[in-house]
Amino acid sequence: MKRHTHLFRTLVAALLAAGAGAACAQVTIATPAGGWRATPEKQDDFVQEVHYPAASVNVNGKNLAAQIRGQIAAQPKPRADGARRPARLVVDGVALPLAVEPDGSFARPWSFGAGSHGVEVRTPDGEVKRRQFYEAAAGRVAPRLRVVLSWDSDNTDLDLHVVGPDGSHVFYGDRVAANGGALDVDVTTGFGPEIFATRAPLTGLYHVYVNYYGAGDRRDVITTAQVAIIQDEGTPREKQQVFQVPMRKPGELTLVRSFLVGN
Repeated sequence: MKRHTHLFRTLVAALLAAGAGAACAQVTIATPAGGWRATPEKQDDFVQEVHYPAASVNVNGKNLAAQIRGQIAAQPKPRADGARRPARLVVDGVALPLAVEPDGSFARPWSFGAGSHGVEVRTPDGEVKRRQFYEAAAGRVAPRLRVVLSWDSDNTDLDLHVVGPDGSHVFYGDRVAANGGALDVDVTTGFGPEIFATRAPLTGLYHVYVNYYGAGDRRDVITTAQVAIIQDEGTPREKQQVFQVPMRKPGELTLVRSFLVGN
């Protein structure tokens, strides 16, 4: 009898501890929800409004199905120089910094195609929250080409430039090309991401550049740019390439990658 009582108390203590851990969870992913969903086929996910000075990513006018949104309850302490410490966002295997607002909220537009997707948020303190879902609407078309720029320093401005086979040049000053390629937003205060995407890329040679536009009044901020290039996303032919490039001073323009897109 005493042995059974001891086992019962041990079980209750374990359940209470698990409940306390859940109650203290730092990360909440509000959207996307887990499980199965069928989003209306209208798709205008690629381009956001930008009102200068552009400070951060925004989700103005975006359907909830085209957002990654949530809350981090416990804010990490800033670095010694006062800079923010970003969280980490991983979308379908692509990892990038995630800027968090002072109230702990985060929101990131993302165009999801049909099929299975995974979203993960990692806090600077090591907590991880994952979400899996399946987009059942066959008309939701994933970009056949997506180029994602992010960087690792606060209060800095890097810009993504994509030059297409037809000579089109997509960047913050001309974010939508006649061929359908588009840059989603211009982030000027650190981390990014900035994303170029197109559902129907032209066949031929593409060039991806990163420009270190500025760091306020400072000229000595070294930042590392990360460029992820995803082709044929969500298909058996999917190909991901990730490149990291040190950017040493404002004004620097770097060719990160030239690559071919076939039929």
